Amino acid sequence: MFVSDFRKEFYERVLLFVASDVDALCACKILQALFQCDHVQYTLVPVSGWQELETAFLEHKEQFRYFILINCGANVDLLDILQPEEDAIFFVCDTHRPVNVVNVYNDTQIQLLIKQDDDLEVPAYDDIFRDEEEDEEHSGHESDGSEPLEKRTRLEEEIAEQTMKRRQRRAWEAQRREILFDYEQYEYHGTSSAMVMFDLAWMMSKDLNDMLWWAIVGLTDQWVQDKITQMKYVTDVGILQRHVSRHNHRHEDEEHTLSVDCTRITFEYDLHLALYQHWSLYDSLCNTCYTASRFKIWSVQGQKRLQEFLADMGLPLKQVKQKFQSMDVSLKENLREMIEESANKFGMKDMRVQTFSIHFGFKHKFLASDVVFATMSLMESIEKVNTGTDNFTQALDSLSRSNLDKLYHGLELAKKQLRATQQIIASCLCTNLVISQGPFLYCSLMEVRLPSHTLTGAGPPLMPFLSDHLCVLSPRALQMSCSSPSQYP
Repeated sequence: MFVSDFRKEFYERVLLFVASDVDALCACKILQALFQCDHVQYTLVPVSGWQELETAFLEHKEQFRYFILINCGANVDLLDILQPEEDAIFFVCDTHRPVNVVNVYNDTQIQLLIKQDDDLEVPAYDDIFRDEEEDEEHSGHESDGSEPLEKRTRLEEEIAEQTMKRRQRRAWEAQRREILFDYEQYEYHGTSSAMVMFDLAWMMSKDLNDMLWWAIVGLTDQWVQDKITQMKYVTDVGILQRHVSRHNHRHEDEEHTLSVDCTRITFEYDLHLALYQHWSLYDSLCNTCYTASRFKIWSVQGQKRLQEFLADMGLPLKQVKQKFQSMDVSLKENLREMIEESANKFGMKDMRVQTFSIHFGFKHKFLASDVVFATMSLMESIEKVNTGTDNFTQALDSLSRSNLDKLYHGLELAKKQLRATQQIIASCLCTNLVISQGPFLYCSLMEVRLPSHTLTGAGPPLMPFLSDHLCVLSPRALQMSCSSPSQYP
């Protein structure tokens, strides 16, 4: 059942199961801030798959009656999976689609915190659910010719009626299977959970600039991971842009009045390059999925095309190979326009993207995509000193402006991850490891060690290097393919 009034029907009910993705972390941060405002006690449990969710639920089900699931649980029959007590209530805020029809029409234990203006296209109740009719027992004896004619005629009519009902039942079931197949055949994602939680804060008049930033990062995570279409991204950016103007309007013409510890969010058009403001422009061009795949940076010809691209802009290698912050100011002033103009000549027409940036005081500036890459790398780190829970906690902490050291550490991990990913791709292609299998291309990596284990996961960063139909499989995800469900089916 969908929740119509988020505040009355959901708020103040608390055991949090949070999936291991950036959008879920951002939604969790907003919810934590709301709970802190009202002194609500809660327990937070990170989960990274169905097995962990089932185990965690079994551990806690005796202590709680209300359970909140963020980015997990919407697209399966939750009650069938978890087998909870009849008084357990689940609040599900999940971007995974399609939403399981049993969850939609369960009016007692499942409450869906999902924006219904998404194109859900849930089948009608009568098309997929039908009251079971008890078969009428026709005990009686078979006609042996000695029964009265009227009785035999009535029996024949009843048999004909039952036969007709069975035919109608089979036809209804066939239609039901077709309807469910059409509804469930494709997996996609809806509105960011962080945006849903920010809407809750806004309705409660408790939305803050920090919460708005987390909503922005959650949406940007969906875009970076290719979970939503460009049109959906632009539409949601427009929604958040209005909130940014509302929260930050006084800063537009009064930058000189900002305090050292202020937080300021701005909307801007920026480059489709990963971490370039915290890296060198050359490294970013070589290790961003979008540019590396179009230049075919792993080939000699691709390297030549990159050199031609830089020459077309008039950028010397000495400048582009040093840290971006150290480049000549005269070059940085018009860099975006120069790159966009030259990119159009090289067939890259999507080099400019709508995004947001945040300033912490005068010194620290981050694009939303920077925070996504950093947080994702911290969460997926394979450093031996950390466990999965430690990684989750570090990633969650990095979203707070009081923990910028962790955010910068995440940026360094992200750069190592992107560089290692590009090297693996180059090795796969140059050694002919890519295999054609019908409409898919794939390669199998038996031993892979990255600064982060987001090698396969739910998609990027690895796959866009190769093609829209290519999967790279490690032993951790050999059963996954481009068309398979995510780790939360």
